[in-house]
Amino acid sequence: MAEVNFVSVNVGDQIPALVKPEITRTTLGLFAGASGDHNPIHIDIDFAKAAGMDDVFAHGMLSMAYLAQALTNWVPQSTLRSYNVRFSAITHLRDRIACDGEVIEKFEENGESRIRVKLQAVNQDGDVKLAGDAVIALPKQ
Repeated sequence: MAEVNFVSVNVGDQIPALVKPEITRTTLGLFAGASGDHNPIHIDIDFAKAAGMDDVFAHGMLSMAYLAQALTNWVPQSTLRSYNVRFSAITHLRDRIACDGEVIEKFEENGESRIRVKLQAVNQDGDVKLAGDAVIALPKQ
């Protein structure tokens, strides 16, 4: 991870994109075990069909974790001051999620130099699955 600082970052800069592999049933099972979220809508096709879905679908928190990973690949987790997302669409099996962000603001708050990054997670078709923002405190130089 290259050191990012307040002086080197400009409004309009893009954070490095993160593209994850295709979501599979194995992905969902592993995430259910790791997160403790065993909601059957995500892992049991019979349950999902009984609920009116065509198949199981990804946990919203999985895409949120991918988006957070894009951030923490760029800056240390300790620099995050806030992280907010809005879930916009279901993430289906075989979706490949790409996460990116753009610096939209630079400001000072609580004695820190901070930036706000607009974030999104989209699938291979460009459908937005999550949108949000993060505030990051950066060293001056």
